[in-house]
Amino acid sequence: MSDNTAEGALGSESGLTEEAHSPRWADDDRPRIPSVAGEREALSAYLEHYRATVEMKCRGLTPEQAGTRSMPPSTMSLHGLVRHLAGCERWWFQQNYERRDVPFLFITADEPDLDFDLPADADFAADLETWRAECVVSREIVAAHGLDDRARPLDWHEDVDLRWLVLRMITEYAQHCGHADLLREGVDGRTGV
Repeated sequence: MSDNTAEGALGSESGLTEEAHSPRWADDDRPRIPSVAGEREALSAYLEHYRATVEMKCRGLTPEQAGTRSMPPSTMSLHGLVRHLAGCERWWFQQNYERRDVPFLFITADEPDLDFDLPADADFAADLETWRAECVVSREIVAAHGLDDRARPLDWHEDVDLRWLVLRMITEYAQHCGHADLLREGVDGRTGV
């Protein structure tokens, strides 16, 4: 901030007011991203911020609201997005990076879109818990390896390091957090970052 007025009151360096910025949710409890950090801390902070954004955008929704495809012609819903991200966590960290023999979540060879295309018996609360559990496992994997540690993803011709994988997940979440913003607004009109 700089002294922009003759009276010495603090003003915005950009000249923008608070109203010019996207509103924050009153119950925003996401971890803040540090302005200065080491590489591992910064990567983890961004990924955790995006995970917490998904959690926040789903907060307070009924199962029916979470399953609503609120932005036609898109077939996405917040419930489907949670299922998809749980599958991404498992796919990249467990199945690809550590080559664990664990089954796919929410998809089959015959029905590859069961993450987004909710079956009639899909349970939003249970699927949120599954996503949270997958995030816990992913955090454990990241903590157990150095950023330079390498692995070869399934069906790939080259290795990737953990740094690449964490950045890959950050981009996955960043993309889907934008979707979550629109889906939530379509469900109940709630907006904000």
